[in-house]
Amino acid sequence: MIDIVLLAKAALMGIVEGLTEFLPISSTGHLILAGALLGFDDEKAKVFDIAIQTGAIFAVVLVYWQKLKSTVLDLPRQPQARALVRNVLIAFLPAVLLGLLFGKAVKAHLFTPEVVASTFILGGFIILWAERRQAAADDVQTGTFSRVQTVDDLSALDALKVGLVQCLAMVPGTSRSGATIIGGMLLGLSRKAATDFSFFLAIPTLIGAGAYSLYKERALLSLADAPMFMVGLVFSFISAWMCVRWLLRFVSTHSFVGFAYYRIAFGMVVLATGWSGMVTWAA
Repeated sequence: MIDIVLLAKAALMGIVEGLTEFLPISSTGHLILAGALLGFDDEKAKVFDIAIQTGAIFAVVLVYWQKLKSTVLDLPRQPQARALVRNVLIAFLPAVLLGLLFGKAVKAHLFTPEVVASTFILGGFIILWAERRQAAADDVQTGTFSRVQTVDDLSALDALKVGLVQCLAMVPGTSRSGATIIGGMLLGLSRKAATDFSFFLAIPTLIGAGAYSLYKERALLSLADAPMFMVGLVFSFISAWMCVRWLLRFVSTHSFVGFAYYRIAFGMVVLATGWSGMVTWAA
């Protein structure tokens, strides 16, 4: 028998994932808090949260299809295409290694609303700092600009540094996209280059995380869970597709300062409601 309430929760969680995965506001943090409010926070729900990231990745593949297609076709003859693939793989490796070493401990001790709220606030202040540095770096009056203007300008060392920064997102509430975009900006990438590379890096990172989580926790799952996962994937894909298209237009003319203030305000609301007893945030 189909559980309509469960499917509705899966749809809501998919929308939350898709809307927040590629913004610097932490999809994991929002999923933890949304799951706490919906009572959708058991061990199976944690696997669900990671698995539906794949839906968001399909949206990135669709939006960047022409670039991805041309890169694959140009691999045999274009050094630029080979460099992009090399850089994505280099940036991907630190997350694999540290995830395997510390992923279990992080999930056991840091996946709590208090940690999420605190990292929301801290991340907001880091974004404000990074944007001030970016404004200085791109000051037309002084004639100085970001060192890396496009993803094709990235070196292997740049990619490794971004990959190491991405590992900070193992702490829930940090934001994988926020870590890679803002970290990339602090490392000398333009806002556009950091955003594009964050999207490309998300493809192996999130697909790998989803596949590994499903395999590792396969004993928790059954065929009866398939509708729940499919609903989550579909809604994650649709909302992420809309969000990615909007974000690419947004970053061409705006900074991430608004997201910083959102993070700070949202984190303070979570802490205040939790401490006052207004909302009982489940761990």
